[in-house]
Amino acid sequence: MADITFQYKSGLGLTAAYQVSGKPFVTGGLDAQTFPGGGLRVGFPNVTSWVVVVNNDATNACRVGFSQDGVVNENYFTVSPMRSVAPLDLKVTEVWLSGSTDVDIMAGLTYIETGQINNSSVSPSGSNWSGSLGALVG
Repeated sequence: MADITFQYKSGLGLTAAYQVSGKPFVTGGLDAQTFPGGGLRVGFPNVTSWVVVVNNDATNACRVGFSQDGVVNENYFTVSPMRSVAPLDLKVTEVWLSGSTDVDIMAGLTYIETGQINNSSVSPSGSNWSGSLGALVG
């Protein structure tokens, strides 16, 4: 009988991957106000467990979406000037920003590779949720 080797790795449905503390990811001072085609992409090296968005701009709101189409069209949420959002429990590989001149992003990363989200039917890049209204994910 041949030896069978099984290599275990984290996946999107593995509860334990989200129960442990995340690897820290922080980037700040992002200017997302003027981009041709709309939006600044912030990519994460692994799938996130949670995300925090801080808008440090004193006058401009920040649009936050999960695809470029999301921040250009109407599939985004808004962070008011000088405000932040509480940690959002999200498994994403990127966020898109628009409108603000000073944004900070913090996230807890899992050990799940970004390629685990491979769903080109709901995401232009195939590696994130699109944020599109009525998207069927599964």
